[in-house]
Amino acid sequence: MSMTYEVGYVVGSLSRGSINRRLAGALAGLAPQDLRFTEIPIRDLPLYDHDLDQDFPSAARELKRAIEGSDALLFVTPEYNRSIPGALKNAIDWATRPWGSNSLDGKPAAVIGASPGLISTAVAQHHLKSILSFTNSPVLGQPEAYIRYTDGLITDNGKVTDEGTEAFLRRYLEAFHTHISTFARSHTWT
Repeated sequence: MSMTYEVGYVVGSLSRGSINRRLAGALAGLAPQDLRFTEIPIRDLPLYDHDLDQDFPSAARELKRAIEGSDALLFVTPEYNRSIPGALKNAIDWATRPWGSNSLDGKPAAVIGASPGLISTAVAQHHLKSILSFTNSPVLGQPEAYIRYTDGLITDNGKVTDEGTEAFLRRYLEAFHTHISTFARSHTWT
């Protein structure tokens, strides 16, 4: 009997029309049946401020609850100036605070991103994996997924139009599923 895993996904772009939001929707549609995807929104988070550690804003409390209620996390990020967007870094800062209350600790994760550029989101993903490593979130190492986005690659309703890309995304999701289930077998879920 297989277990259903709740996967919270975070889109690094705040843009409602983001190609990475479109990619996230496509991934949710292609995922194996026992991976259930739910977006963890980051749009309403204020900038992290240590002075608020004693009285966390409601958006930050909701972020931490959503992360803690997920079995795994998928980060779908664009690349801004050869790194991750500030909004995504801000969300990670909130998720790991206050000190000693790291919601990412031990949470299996995967990273993917799309860009029209030739190297896609490779540098941003490298930075994000480094950050997640520090937060003790075990990150899927392979396959790496740098999606070169072209007009029409993903339709408005989330269908991937290129067969090779669709097949790759399915293999990526299968590897993520294995990563989550391997982690689940070797750790006690709370």
